[in-house]
Amino acid sequence: MVDLPMLATSLAAGRDLAEDEVKGAAAALASDQPSDAVKAEFLSALSRKGETSAELAAFAAAFRALAIDPGVGDWSSRAIDIVGTGGDHAGAFNVSSMATLVVACAGVPVMKHGNRGITSKCGSADLFAAMGVKLDAPPAKLREALGALGYAFYFAPSWHPAFKQIGPVRRILAARGERTVFNVLGPLLNPGRPAHILLGAASPALVDKLADALDALGTRAGLAVHGIIGPGRGIDELTSVTLNKVRGAGRLREIREEWTPESLGLAAAPFSDIAGGDIEANLETAVELAAGNGPRGLADTIALNGAVALWVAGARPDVRGSIGEAREILLGGAVRRKIAETRDFYEH
Repeated sequence: MVDLPMLATSLAAGRDLAEDEVKGAAAALASDQPSDAVKAEFLSALSRKGETSAELAAFAAAFRALAIDPGVGDWSSRAIDIVGTGGDHAGAFNVSSMATLVVACAGVPVMKHGNRGITSKCGSADLFAAMGVKLDAPPAKLREALGALGYAFYFAPSWHPAFKQIGPVRRILAARGERTVFNVLGPLLNPGRPAHILLGAASPALVDKLADALDALGTRAGLAVHGIIGPGRGIDELTSVTLNKVRGAGRLREIREEWTPESLGLAAAPFSDIAGGDIEANLETAVELAAGNGPRGLADTIALNGAVALWVAGARPDVRGSIGEAREILLGGAVRRKIAETRDFYEH
């Protein structure tokens, strides 16, 4: 097994890890052999050095290999994930979750990978569970969901058994106020391995790193995005209320742009329009939106994400021309029916 203390010393000296070293470190972190203290020192040293995009890609590849296979390879080439790193502390509504329903209604399969709220009051798993999704549904049921509903939700803890050995270490470091590579890796570990992704980054600096990591992982088409709220404040979402830093991967790797609401044909709105709350409040907002109501800025933001996801997946030729379609799906009754179908599907 790789010597984590030795790697920690190399990291402290500023040396980046080679791919085989990352693979060995991932295996050690996932095992019960090194102590939590040794694992914590390694992760702290890696964080202090700063993870490169190559290291992120290598860790993602290693932990993907350790994940449970949901057996959805027949869907992966057409599917997309709409997901964020979390950790932005912006307190926004679950935009990617509602965009998932929009995209599923539009005919593109979505493999949504997520967790309960950690740095927010309502994570994607919390909202989907409130809508009737069974987070512990077996692989066969989720394969059925892709056909019947057009989307499946992969509750991260159920698909990554290796993380049982890593959770205690993360809690130790979190208590010290330290972040780790695992604060960024989640969106790269979708067990269904969809070929496309719309990935929100918690900071502007992460956009380029994540886009390069997606390229290294062989993503067919992806977009890493970050919404800039103000100086030193941002959100891991593409929004109609912020300036958006956008970087492509795969088929879209030439894209390095900044998108404003106006450049997308949308009217600017206050950030308060997309603010979220706890599970009960966000479910109420979701129901209101599906009934054709809700803040205009939030409806525009969800429609924008839906349109961009359809474009990234190659299902629509452009973004601006698809926003109206996505908005009609959201507000015109299709999402309301999808939520009802979801409840019925998981009750039987």
